[in-house]
Amino acid sequence: MLHVKNLTFSYNKTPVLKSISFDAKPGEHVAIIGESGSGKSTLLKVLYGEYDLDKGEILWNKQKVLGPKYNLVVGYDFMKYVAQEFDLMPFITVAENIGKFLSRFYPEEKERRTAELLEVVELTQFANIKVKTLSGGQKQRVALARALAKQPEIILLDEPFSHIDNFKKQSLRRSVFKYLKEKNITCIVATHDKEDVLGFADRMIVLNENKIAVNDVPETLYKNPKTPLIASFFGEFNIINDKIIYAHQLQVVEKSDLIVTVKQSYFKGHYYLIEADFNGEQVFFEYNKQATEGSVLHLEIVE
Repeated sequence: MLHVKNLTFSYNKTPVLKSISFDAKPGEHVAIIGESGSGKSTLLKVLYGEYDLDKGEILWNKQKVLGPKYNLVVGYDFMKYVAQEFDLMPFITVAENIGKFLSRFYPEEKERRTAELLEVVELTQFANIKVKTLSGGQKQRVALARALAKQPEIILLDEPFSHIDNFKKQSLRRSVFKYLKEKNITCIVATHDKEDVLGFADRMIVLNENKIAVNDVPETLYKNPKTPLIASFFGEFNIINDKIIYAHQLQVVEKSDLIVTVKQSYFKGHYYLIEADFNGEQVFFEYNKQATEGSVLHLEIVE
């Protein structure tokens, strides 16, 4: 189990993380979200032992995770960290990068593990291609596979699919998170993408003003967002009568007291996102067809 207790960290006396405390069980997936500058990436680096703490402690199965003051080499064998910058070897192949730290004394096992991970990150056909020729998204997938090569007990992922195009992102996300669950690998993922959370994360930690604002299951936070910050992570929302209402919770009806004037329609595939004016305030709602600018519509809230 990962046990984080009263973690406080600052750069040059400027607090970045304040009194952070949470646990993560073996095999549990915890998503860290928050605005840019909230400390998501810094938290992962501190958990990895890249920096020394001002206060607090980090334990993995009762072993202290310590920073560079105590370790000549940053990191631990049981933990892997995949940053947004990839530390790959460009002049060797994808397969060689993945298998680089696997034992040469067991060549069959090394080959099997490499092939398994190539499949997980959907790069089997690129096994013998030199990394320097790959795209940014492909390099990110190699970095993921290499981090998993020695099957760590815990993995820290910083925006793990940020460089990957939408053609691959959905299937890759399913493949990677499924593999982590099957191998009972604890995962802490810092992300701005709700798709990394919904359907995959067991818990979601919201950082705000360098502290943990909320720590709960994603479904609870989605259905009952307590703040605009949480609601904005999941999608377009409105504040009507001091209540947070998602765009999909507003429905067009024949008559109601919630009367809006259409300003703009945005095509979203199976629906249109409508921007409208309600008593001088901007509101968004979903509609099954394009609405004409200036037209008046009646809405009701569907909980």
